[in-house]
Formats: sequence, C-alpha cells, structure tokens
Amino acid sequence: MGMKTTMAKSEVEVNQDGTVRGLSNLAVQMIAFGGSIGTGLFLGAGSTIHRTGPAILFVYLMIGIFFFLMMRAIGEMMYADPQQHTFVSFIGKYVSPQLGYFAAWSYWLELVLAGMAELTALSTYVKYWFPGTSSWMVQIVFLLILTAVNLAMVSSFGKSEILLSGIKILTILVLIIIGVFLVTTNHHNPAGTQASWGNVFAHFELFPHGFHQFINAFPMVFFAFQGMEFVGITTAETKNPRKVLPHAVNQIISRILLFYIGSLLVIMAITPWKTLNPNESPFVQIFKLAGLPAAAQVINLVVIVAACSTLNSAIFSTGRHLYQLAEESSSKSMSFFTQVSKNGIPVASVLFSALIMVLAPIISAFNSLGTAFSFIASVSSDIYILVCILTMSAHYRYRHSVDFKVDGFKMPQYRWANPLTVIFFFAIFVSLLFNQASIFPALGALAWALGFNLLLLYRQKKLKRVDAQGS
Repeated sequence: MGMKTTMAKSEVEVNQDGTVRGLSNLAVQMIAFGGSIGTGLFLGAGSTIHRTGPAILFVYLMIGIFFFLMMRAIGEMMYADPQQHTFVSFIGKYVSPQLGYFAAWSYWLELVLAGMAELTALSTYVKYWFPGTSSWMVQIVFLLILTAVNLAMVSSFGKSEILLSGIKILTILVLIIIGVFLVTTNHHNPAGTQASWGNVFAHFELFPHGFHQFINAFPMVFFAFQGMEFVGITTAETKNPRKVLPHAVNQIISRILLFYIGSLLVIMAITPWKTLNPNESPFVQIFKLAGLPAAAQVINLVVIVAACSTLNSAIFSTGRHLYQLAEESSSKSMSFFTQVSKNGIPVASVLFSALIMVLAPIISAFNSLGTAFSFIASVSSDIYILVCILTMSAHYRYRHSVDFKVDGFKMPQYRWANPLTVIFFFAIFVSLLFNQASIFPALGALAWALGFNLLLLYRQKKLKRVDAQGS
C-alpha cells in the first residue's frame, strides 16, 4: 500500500507513485455531486418533465438503480486495488489491453469535451449579466482559476468542490422546503392553479406524449447522471480508501436520487406539470411562484456555480486519467505526463488537459466551429455508454479472476445484476439510433470505436512485422 511522508508539517498519506491521498469521504461525495448534479437538473429538467410528465420520476429511479449497480461494480474493483487512479484501467486489465486502451483515451476525450462544454456554458451565463463581455475572455479566466485550484494541493481541490457542490445542494434543499411549504398551505398560484400533491398523479398517464417520447427521456436522464463515476477516479487520493470507498458509493446514489426525485416531485406538486414552460428553468418558475422576483438572478448564479463545479471535477479527473494512461504506456513520449509535483499533483497531466480545454474559447471566437463542437461533444457522450458497458464487462471478468477479493466490498447479486446492467446500457445506446436528433452522434460514436480499434490493430501488426524483420 502507500507509504507515509511529512509535508508542510503535517502527516499525509502518499501513494507508491508519489500522488497524495488528501481527500476525505465528504470531498469524494461532493466530487460525485459536482459531476452529476448540474445544469441538466437546474436548466434541463423542464424539457424532461415536458416529455413524460410525472413518469419522469420512474425514469430517474430506474436509471438511478442501474447507476448504483455500476458504482458497486466500480467500487468492488477499486476496493481490491485502490492504487489505480481510474476505474477504466480495469478494462485493459480484465477485458483486453486493446479495448482498455480504446476506453481510456475515449473517456479522457469525453472528460475534456465535457470541460469545454462547461466553459462554453459559463460564458453564456456570465453574459446574462454582462452582455458586452467577450466569451473567450470569460472562459480563459474561469479555466485559469480552476486550474490553479487543481495545481495547489489535493486538499485544496477537495475543499473547493465541497463549497461549490454545497451551494448546489443548498439550492435544491431550499426549493424542496419552499415547495413543501407551498403544498401544505395550498398556495394559489398567479396562473390560477393550486399547489397540491394531487397535481403529481392527477389524470396520470405513463406515456402522455406517446411511447417514443418516454423512451427518448432515458438517454437525457442517463447523461444527467454522468459524472457519478468520478468516485472511481478519486479513490487513489482518498485517506484510507478502503474505509472511505464503501461509504461514498453507498451514500451517493441515495442522496442523488433524493435531490433529483425530491426536487422534481415538488416542482410538479406546486403547479400542474403541463403548465411548466419546457424552455425555462423549472427552478426559476417555481421560485417566481413562491414570490421571489429575483428568481432568475439567483438561479443564474447557481448554474454558474454548477458549471464551475463540473469544470473543477473535469480538470481533476482528466489530469488523473491522463496520468494513469502515461503510467501504463510503454511509449517514452508519454513519460512526460507522469511528472508529480511536491504537493503530490500530476502537474504535467493536469496542465496538458487544461491546455486542450483552451480550444473552447478558440471555438467561441469562431462561431462557425460551434456546430462541429456540439456534434463532437454529443459523439463523446455516446461513447460514454460504451465505456460503461466495458466497465461492467471488466467487473464480470474480475469476479472470475485470481484477483477476486472474497472479503471485499462486493457488488450484490452480480450474477444477474451485472448482465442486466449491461443489457440496460446497451438498450439506452440502441434507443439513440431511433431518435432523429441523436442518431448521427450515435453513429459517430460507433465510427470512432470501429476506426480507433482498426487503427490500433494495424499499428500492432506493423510493429510485429518490424520486430520480426529485426530478429
């Protein structure tokens, strides 16, 4: 396991590779909150409610259960080998080195693009208050600040994420408290409706806009949970990982479901869901109904915090992910990314990942590139589903390997839960092919997967021929 060293007059745990274990259980949970609760809830919930009505609660619950199963699978493997800096490394270890290489680079790319998307969103939110500000300038400032936070110390990142995620959680709790108050007092809304729990399931229909719209809601909600797996990236930098990990994994899903389902339930109870504007944040609409005239201003501040939190987690995770890739690579050119600072930060990997994100302000300066970026980001999100499927396959292989830890933190009922989760994730991906808005990014994801692996096979064969000629 890790050795111990003294740094800044305080005793900290250090991994064998020099990175520091400086994250607490609270920080790990907040990182997962930071990655998975963001603008998809604060701004996008109106669209998902519009598609399916109260049935959206079942969609969130179902996807939440399967994400919990995946987190238990990741948790089991990380518990057995907490020295790993990313859960994706288990794909190369237990499925195949080639698919592991594909998954590792694909996931790193997905995280970088997610960071770029948050930068783009941040400039949009800031321009709400300062319309004359240059988008690229806003993005550069936020990127510099959050990169500096990530380069300071592991504990600094953890504290910043506790603060940023805490603000988001507080906003959701305030919404739920206000909502419950409005419902219990039978609040009469300006639109002529009345707050009541009966609004949720009155005249309930499972498919109010058809089965097709219900199915289309699954990918949207699936991507709203994206980022929860950050727990599987922070494990290597937590204090006493085998103690922290089980608590972090078991608690995170119930709390996310509470905040997601709790807030959506309250929103639909305050006013009939059909009266909600799908193009406006439901949080803004509800706070306005509660008599808060500055609702839009408050929520704009919260979504800025949400985007900062997700970007903060993305910079952290891309740095650790690239570091793991460099550690496992036999290429001399990749050794540059294994540099660790005195503070235990993989500084070269963090800086390089942040440098790639500078493409976001460049794209913002040339609006014609925006459409291409949106397409690439969508492709990357779809690849995430493939990575999830490979992760579950790796877990199944781990269970049948000599590394299996009998007394470890085991996934419950893996014999049926693991294959069922794979089938569910596969069904989510297939559903993308039957949606006009998502079919081309899904095909792009398949093209990336096929092209990457074919190129890798060609490279391997070429190297074998060179070795054969040399011998």
